[in-house]
Amino acid sequence: MTRFVHDLDPETLEDFDYEPWRKNRERQQGRQRPARSAAPDPEAVSQLAEPLDLEAGFATTYRPSRYEQGWLLASLRPFYEDSLITDVLSLAQGGKEASVYCCRAHPATGRELLAAKVYRPRQFRSLRNDKLYREGRQILTEGGRPVNARDQRVIRAIGKKTDFGVQVEHTSWLMHEYVALRDLHAAGADVPAPLAAHDNALIMDYLGDATRAAPTLHGVRLSEKEAPALLRRILHNVELMLAHHLVHADLSAYNILYWEGAIMLIDFPQAVHSLANPYARELLHRDVTRVCQYFERYGLAPDAARILATLWRRHGKDALTPEEQLGDRYLGPMGPES
Repeated sequence: MTRFVHDLDPETLEDFDYEPWRKNRERQQGRQRPARSAAPDPEAVSQLAEPLDLEAGFATTYRPSRYEQGWLLASLRPFYEDSLITDVLSLAQGGKEASVYCCRAHPATGRELLAAKVYRPRQFRSLRNDKLYREGRQILTEGGRPVNARDQRVIRAIGKKTDFGVQVEHTSWLMHEYVALRDLHAAGADVPAPLAAHDNALIMDYLGDATRAAPTLHGVRLSEKEAPALLRRILHNVELMLAHHLVHADLSAYNILYWEGAIMLIDFPQAVHSLANPYARELLHRDVTRVCQYFERYGLAPDAARILATLWRRHGKDALTPEEQLGDRYLGPMGPES
């Protein structure tokens, strides 16, 4: 059986002198061997390899891990194509459900940096038991619009937990965060302004600089002088949310960012409607209690029960007993400085 050079295994090729064979074949075909070209210019190769536009792909400064690369770039590509971001610089914060990345903003946004919150694939995600938070919620589409309650196709898919139904619920979960941030930022709350959302990620304001993302309040040490003012500011935000019928429902020092004296409340996918969710008051009590417990380390003694009573009397749906008609020195009429 005839065997060709390209059929031989590597070990055989090491002992096979095919240079005479090649010269003979070239003479037979009337060809001359081309002159060996000069070594390529490394700088020219680098320029050719550098992505110039979308045809070259969405290349990033941040080097994701092998399992992370596919879903990260796929999730962020729409924002790249829409001229919102130009690069992903670093991982700002990892999470069980989603991770936040520091991105270079496109000049058209008027910002230098933006944060991209990207939800992890379901197989890598540690999902919370979210039934409690979905009580009284509407199902939202990718555009933030409620699904028609008479759309039985969607309702059945969600009930049967088909792939389509699971995706609808996931999109709705993300869009509730986007809508909450949009409305609260417009109302003056200390939350990041959201710029855009797609089915697995959203783009919002970034707090920090290119070398370091703003740490959470849990990771900083406040001065005794600034602690009371920050407590009042946080409670002002809690009240502002409640005035717009929202309860964060997972508020603590772990999801309040701190940067040069400023705060930013984050992580709103589980936020509940204070009038529609039957557990809203309990969740508000948990939020207020966690915040008060954090500030006790600075010698403050905020009374979580009294603060809750004042907030619920002003903005809740239930009338309170006379014993609950109490105020608190950390709460003003509707501002942090009163």
